[in-house]
Amino acid sequence: MTLNDKTLLITAAGQGIGAASARACAAAGAEVIATDVNGDLLTALDGVSGIETRVLDVTDPTAITALAADLPDLDGLFNCAGVVHHGTVLDLTDSDWDFAVNLNVTSMVRMCRAFIPGLLRRAQTTGSAAVLNMASMASSEKGFVNRTAYGATKAAVIGLTKAIAADFVTQNLRCNALCPGTVDTPSLRGRIASAPDPVQAEKDFIARQPMGRLATVDDLTPTVVHLLSDGSRFITGQAVLVDGGVTI
Repeated sequence: MTLNDKTLLITAAGQGIGAASARACAAAGAEVIATDVNGDLLTALDGVSGIETRVLDVTDPTAITALAADLPDLDGLFNCAGVVHHGTVLDLTDSDWDFAVNLNVTSMVRMCRAFIPGLLRRAQTTGSAAVLNMASMASSEKGFVNRTAYGATKAAVIGLTKAIAADFVTQNLRCNALCPGTVDTPSLRGRIASAPDPVQAEKDFIARQPMGRLATVDDLTPTVVHLLSDGSRFITGQAVLVDGGVTI
């Protein structure tokens, strides 16, 4: 699948799925603007052909507006930034909820609002542009224990995705949501390490995957490349599960 002649922006590209996606999209021919709130993490992408790094706090609307004004029109946007809150609704403080909504949902609204005008201009010229939003299997697809804020906000991402897809389907702009299973990332490793029994926590994460293993970032990136490429030009408004069979 080729991304030749496409310019893409990826958030949370400093590590995990975001970093792997930046590398995979660049390898497929795209010019990638890889952003992250942590500039130190982005140094791992310095010197990678096809990748330009920018520091961006996606919870800062002024920074988003400034970046949009500074970049050319995009062919694709991958909203990858997010946070996983652990706990039931009884463990959820107002500040926890506000933070999860702001990072997992509001930041995507602001990114789409800032970059969709340029995406539409590119779609008018090339016939195709795409937004990809990071959702999760923990969403409207399936409920999980201790994932109240995460599941609710990721379900909102799917609703946002479908609304954007419906609004712009006649203008050659597609919008889809990626719904991963349990992926072996630094974020997951942090949650495992903070568990009362890290060894058991890792076993529990693995056990809920019918394939018997955690996903790797390389299990996700082919779908990312596909959904940002013209190969998916007839796919829009979909929550695409890459979950190892959890939601069968």
